[in-house]
Amino acid sequence: MRTVKKYPFSLTEDAKTRFLNWAQQFEEVIWLDSNNYSQKHETYQAILAVDAFTGLKTDFKNAFDNLKEYQATTADWIFGYLTYDLKNDVERLHSNNFDGLGFPDLYFFQPKKLFFFSENSVEILYLNMVADEIEEDWIAIFETNEKSDSPEISKSLGIKIRTTKDSYIQKVEEVLEHIKRGDIYEVNICQEFYSEDVEINPLETFLQLNKISKPPFSVFLKLNTLFALSASPERYLKRTENTVISQPIKGTAKRLGNKEEDVKMAQQLVKDPKERSENIMITDLVRNDLSRIAEKGSVVVDELCKIYTFEQVHQMISTISCSVPQNYSSVEILRNTYPMGSMTGAPKISAMQIIEETEDAKRGLYSGAIGYFSPSGDFDFNVVIRSILYNASKKYVSFSVGSAITINSIPEKEYEECLLKAKAMREVLNTSL
Repeated sequence: MRTVKKYPFSLTEDAKTRFLNWAQQFEEVIWLDSNNYSQKHETYQAILAVDAFTGLKTDFKNAFDNLKEYQATTADWIFGYLTYDLKNDVERLHSNNFDGLGFPDLYFFQPKKLFFFSENSVEILYLNMVADEIEEDWIAIFETNEKSDSPEISKSLGIKIRTTKDSYIQKVEEVLEHIKRGDIYEVNICQEFYSEDVEINPLETFLQLNKISKPPFSVFLKLNTLFALSASPERYLKRTENTVISQPIKGTAKRLGNKEEDVKMAQQLVKDPKERSENIMITDLVRNDLSRIAEKGSVVVDELCKIYTFEQVHQMISTISCSVPQNYSSVEILRNTYPMGSMTGAPKISAMQIIEETEDAKRGLYSGAIGYFSPSGDFDFNVVIRSILYNASKKYVSFSVGSAITINSIPEKEYEECLLKAKAMREVLNTSL
């Protein structure tokens, strides 16, 4: 189905911008970038997929069944997203909160044109119907200006807070009562920041956000007038042949300008009993989710509460892996582990019910997942956090942040953690809250 060509190539920052500027001519674009962040399970430095040949767009009803059929019948590379609200397909739940963005619950496409970037090369895979355009496109990419010709981002977006500080603190106190009653052990409570009737330059916004954060699961997603500009540090789930890994994040500390103090901050994070408790609870939840699809006795915690350092924050990450039968459906693996435990809580269903009762906005793509399937069924998906979402037709911009609430949570500190996580998005959108 595809014609393959490979060129020696080094992916510089200027080259990234050229590729992304060239890609803007297409209605469907996805750029996945590791930003050369050193991590064990990296497959590619970056991937660019553009121009849909086929696609699947649907609401939550029978979404995983539809995706399973699409992935199996396409038997090709497909790229797209799963919103948090697919929980309603997995469990008998609902999402009735306000939704300003209006993204479909699930959206995947089969790209005509694909670029896979490794350390010293780029592999180009075009569907045979457009294979004669490879050389022409390659030349056009390097004739594209590395600087965007689009207008600057608006300097005054007028970002609004959907949940006030007082309201957020009250909500955390209510959640703590649920924990004291034994309804849940941990739950991730999120809040939305938004702006209405505004226009932004999505590509320039993404490039600035990526420059500030340099995360390993960065995404620029364009699907017609829908955009996700993600600086995610978190992997949801990856499958390579019969191995599946998950890398939940729980535990956050700010970076400090002084090197010695910054090292101390990371050391304090790894020893912090509250943060470790958050992480271990979610690690146990992920182990339980994976055990549904794993070969007996194969679920292993490869890393527990390891500290990873990013541009804005230190994070505590655990890595859990398992083996699955080679012929086990990849979509079934996702269905049995969705949504990711790091964005819900434990027990998962109770946590999701409390999330719906407590939060003021529908999550949509926030705390969902963006990624891809290979023709063999391998996949890799991030967690959509530290992300700006934009519906250009509605002129609506949104970003959300959250924190894990446990019995040891102090509401004021949880609010401060939310603001810390929002720092990069606030900076990029030229606003102060």
